[in-house]
Amino acid sequence: MLSILAAPVFVFLWSTGFIVARAITPYVDPNLYLLARFSGTTLLFFAIAAITRAPWPKGRDIARHLLAGALLQGVYLGAGYWAVAQGLGAGIMALLGALQPLLTAAVAARLFGERLSSRAWGGLALGLAGVALVLAPKIAASGAHAGHAAGAHASQWIVVMIALLSVVAITAGTLYQKTSLARADIRSASALQNAGAALVALMLAMALGEHRFIASMTTWLALAWGIVMLSGVATTLLVWMVRRGDASRATALLFLAPPLAALESFVAFGETLDAVQLAGFGVALAGVLLARAK
Repeated sequence: MLSILAAPVFVFLWSTGFIVARAITPYVDPNLYLLARFSGTTLLFFAIAAITRAPWPKGRDIARHLLAGALLQGVYLGAGYWAVAQGLGAGIMALLGALQPLLTAAVAARLFGERLSSRAWGGLALGLAGVALVLAPKIAASGAHAGHAAGAHASQWIVVMIALLSVVAITAGTLYQKTSLARADIRSASALQNAGAALVALMLAMALGEHRFIASMTTWLALAWGIVMLSGVATTLLVWMVRRGDASRATALLFLAPPLAALESFVAFGETLDAVQLAGFGVALAGVLLARAK
């Protein structure tokens, strides 16, 4: 049952991360939010592991789990949030993030011998094309304001490089799960990996001087959702799926997150949703089905 429900539940929960990121913007600085979120999830899994008496990694494996979590969540989200705050359009950031399944497939084929058929590679390309169609309006809007943003923020080349670094980080963090880390109990592993992510968020919050935290109903709801559903359930499901199968098949699901987030933004914020975006959703879904077909 879990193997059947894992994919749709993961896609839905992961897509809500885009909504949460937008909702907290008026209330909390991004890395401060991530610090609270990762810390909360760390405590949650520490409690679960302690109550269920889960075995803990030992020696160097502890450092490896901290590093995996730092890459998978800390650097990925911290760098991505920073890039958007510096003027990189959210649509462009999401499109760059959609490169992750392709990068994962390419590296996994070399490191772990995961061989994809030409149909699967075509599915990955189709998924990326679908995401591009869904994000086209946001990308166009970002281009219209690029000149203004470039003058007010960091060099756009640096911003793009940091954004690409975030994609490399989540790819490395994902593939790292298929090494000896896969032998660890997922409960204790999740506690350590979220602790690693929290350390990155702490360093970024201190380096960037982030301090804004306005307590509100939106803040607490976003924090609770982030702790339990995003870092707690969604990220753990991703790690679980990567452990059990091909990393490329698991990460292909990420193509569906931006299209689903567009639908959620339409419902939650009244954002426009045109025929091209709906078509893009269909294209992305077709790509994912092809990429995940055995």
